[in-house]
Amino acid sequence: QVQLVESGGGSVEAGGSLRISCEASGDMSGIYSMAWFRQAPGKEREGIAAIYISGGSSYYADSVKGRFTISRDNAKNTVYLQMTSLKPEDSGVYVCAAGSTVATMPGQISALGMHYWGKGTLVTISS
Repeated sequence: QVQLVESGGGSVEAGGSLRISCEASGDMSGIYSMAWFRQAPGKEREGIAAIYISGGSSYYADSVKGRFTISRDNAKNTVYLQMTSLKPEDSGVYVCAAGSTVATMPGQISALGMHYWGKGTLVTISS
């Protein structure tokens, strides 16, 4: 099985930047993609970025496109999310996921292709 541990969350002022990480461990066979989701109080979970481990193809939600960049370091079994031009509405618990295919739905990444989930790291953007 796969374990995912996020790190790097914190409090940042609007307009700032933050990079969060997700380190995977365990049996990675069957894992072809990793993704980031976020959830804010009173809001639905939103799939914001995903990446294929092998080829590196990436996908983004409309809400973060142009501001966030997902990347991976396969040697470290780690995926990163570089967040820039942060807005208060970016606040929430950011959760790492790993799975098979990257499924999409209008405007965002779907959770349907994800099989393992981390506990999340809190990101707070203040104005």
